[in-house]
Amino acid sequence: MPAITSALVIGAGTAGTATAILLAERGVSVDLVEAKPDVSALGSGITLQGNALRVLRDLGVWEQVRAEGYGYDTLGLRAPDPAGTLLVEMEDHRTGGPDLPATMGMYRPVLARILLERAVAVGAKVRFGMSATELAQDDAGVDVTFADGSQGRYDLVVGADGVRSWTRRAIGIDVEPEPVGMGIWRAFTDRPDSVTRTDLVYGGPSYIAGYCPTSDDSLYAYIVEAAQDRSGLSAEDGLAVMRELAEAYHGPWDEIRGSLTDPSRVNHTHFESHVVDGPWNRGRVVIIGDAAHSCPPTLAQGAAQALEDAAVLAELLTAADDLASVWPAFTERRLPRAKAVVEASLQLCTWLKARERGDVPGLMARVAALVTQPA
Repeated sequence: MPAITSALVIGAGTAGTATAILLAERGVSVDLVEAKPDVSALGSGITLQGNALRVLRDLGVWEQVRAEGYGYDTLGLRAPDPAGTLLVEMEDHRTGGPDLPATMGMYRPVLARILLERAVAVGAKVRFGMSATELAQDDAGVDVTFADGSQGRYDLVVGADGVRSWTRRAIGIDVEPEPVGMGIWRAFTDRPDSVTRTDLVYGGPSYIAGYCPTSDDSLYAYIVEAAQDRSGLSAEDGLAVMRELAEAYHGPWDEIRGSLTDPSRVNHTHFESHVVDGPWNRGRVVIIGDAAHSCPPTLAQGAAQALEDAAVLAELLTAADDLASVWPAFTERRLPRAKAVVEASLQLCTWLKARERGDVPGLMARVAALVTQPA
């Protein structure tokens, strides 16, 4: 008899929808609930490394992702000088294997839509504008009360509800993300012909300036600064700040800066990080993705690690006939890998804040070697 026949997934982000797809495909009855009213996602673009693309292929959405996104195989480093001098163009690591691009840029809401449509197509039942308010578990299952007063009973509950996870708190895991000391400005705008990959500029008045093509005609650009309170700025003020910070960067930035005209396409967030350093489950309730671990996006591995969580969890759940046997294997396969990625991302932040020239290529190569191996 399978370990589970029914599951509730809380959170319809990358980790949640991937989990719903993989479980529903394998015959599990899945309810997927999301507190937000639709699939629109905060932010502009998302960078997907090859190991993320490997899981997306397993989810059955690779062809759509390839059609909607922008794939590339090199990474550029530019100088913070008046010419935006290209210092090096290097082959990026194909961490998903030789038949997938090294990196794919996408508009974040497009990826969310593709994953949601796939989840529905394979049989997951989705409710938006709905959250869980109470969990009560016993040896045989979990009783869940929802915000509208309805109830359900499930063999398993998966909390994929992000860095501010309600599920994490509900099961008594007292770990919260902590600030890293950096903030990031992001903008979604037009892609000039000169942008065909990610180029990074380390240094100048900000820590990092970079961009990532997200389709044939769009990109997202970002600038990482020292953390400061930007909460009182209007959308127009935010646009003005990002344009001012971008003045220090050149090369393709000169074209990108000229297209930064829409305040609604600019947002600012702070870098935070945490790892639940131990089992991510309490009984029949488990947290994954940003609920269990979050890291600054300096290595662009956040979505990839969330997708790997979903893939490993679904594999173990549908291969076991005893739920208790799943948890030691899940912890062994996921915790060291996710923790290593978080620590590497934080190391890069430490070097940047200290204006220290650390071994960035070596660090990136070590992470790439780690994630090239399937999770």
